[in-house]
Amino acid sequence: MRLSAFDEGHLRNGLPGTIGIAAVFPGTPFDLEQVRSRVRERWGELDRMSQVLRPPAGPAALSGHRWSAARPFDPASHITATDQDLDSLLTAGVGHPLPPERPLWRLLVAPHATPAGEHAIVLLAHHALLDGRSLETLFRMLMDDAAPPSALGPAAAAGRPRIKAATVLRELHRIGVPSQPLPPAPADGMRPSVAMVGLDPQTMRTARRQPSGGRGATLNELLLSAYAGALRACYGPLRSWPKGPTPLYATVPVDLRTRHSAGQLGNGVTVLRIPLPVDIASPVDRLQACQDLVAALHHRCDAHRAILPALQASARTVPWLAEVMAKRLARPEITTSLCTAFKWRDSPSRLYGRPLARIVPLPQLSPPGTANLCLVHTADAYTLTVVSHLRAGDAEMIGAAVAQELQAVAASGAAPAARRTEPRLSAPTHAPPAATQPPAAAADR
Repeated sequence: MRLSAFDEGHLRNGLPGTIGIAAVFPGTPFDLEQVRSRVRERWGELDRMSQVLRPPAGPAALSGHRWSAARPFDPASHITATDQDLDSLLTAGVGHPLPPERPLWRLLVAPHATPAGEHAIVLLAHHALLDGRSLETLFRMLMDDAAPPSALGPAAAAGRPRIKAATVLRELHRIGVPSQPLPPAPADGMRPSVAMVGLDPQTMRTARRQPSGGRGATLNELLLSAYAGALRACYGPLRSWPKGPTPLYATVPVDLRTRHSAGQLGNGVTVLRIPLPVDIASPVDRLQACQDLVAALHHRCDAHRAILPALQASARTVPWLAEVMAKRLARPEITTSLCTAFKWRDSPSRLYGRPLARIVPLPQLSPPGTANLCLVHTADAYTLTVVSHLRAGDAEMIGAAVAQELQAVAASGAAPAARRTEPRLSAPTHAPPAATQPPAAAADR
């Protein structure tokens, strides 16, 4: 079976392509055979989890990769135990591609995940096989009270919206306009780093009631505005950056699945770029600016729904075109920072009776000059993961600065406000302290 243009692009963009999600639990660690049994029961009939990548049959420019089924489903070959902690697992995993001779995912059972004695289950996968939304769907299926795989219906065909040509042209311009990369380090100083930051729940609840007297903020709006403030705090206003006042664009994944196809695995998102208000000094003013930008995403998504089918058909017919587009999108001046946030809405969730403490996301690694962020809210725990390709330690610096910016927003004064919905944004480290734990999906994605 030929890969979709999205899948093919993730293989040809020159990146490792590994993304992940970790579920953290207190109490007694899981038995490895128990986990294998649950995975066999819940994932065994999912075709996507048994697909092996096959190389192009002819010249790569003219022939694409293919998926072939690897049967029978064998969880033992994919699911192993490890003595590594969560920090080490995610840091090692994000920069290393998965073995291509078997389905491009692995599940790790980590009994010593955090210094607080928590244990974790970590799912790593190549982005060509699964997107962030798919990782979340798979983890939900493992939980004790989850719907069986048969309840996940096939994707429903969505009608293509009617969009004016001018709207399409504006969106195509937004896709290609160069961004300001993050400030560079010396040529030999760029290296991947991963940081997990546990955010204070009360701070987050207060920040979400901002701006005072307004409608309240969503997780995505808070993350974007806090990241803008963090960049200003870490690197100064844009006028002091190498490219001067050139805007810095954040890339926001938006899930295109409908409620009828919510359980569909694979790649079902598009990405929208917005200029971050780095040069706005006030935390609340930055938040309001991000709210205005996010409010426009609904209409912009319609433009993507209108143009994506033609782009995908062309790229699938001519694989070298998929490679050209994928490599361009992977450049640091085009995708400088991918930012997403979501809420794990099934709370409480349990696996073999153990309560889920938090979800930790792992965004993919991008080229030097970039940083990707993902924020997840699980029950009363909030975890931010930063994957940077900058100087050593910049992921920790950015994560700490985002936490400080959220505190600044919360301290600005809050009044209860009505929440609103936004487009479902997709999906993406230091182990957070035991006292700071994470759900975010539908309206907060």
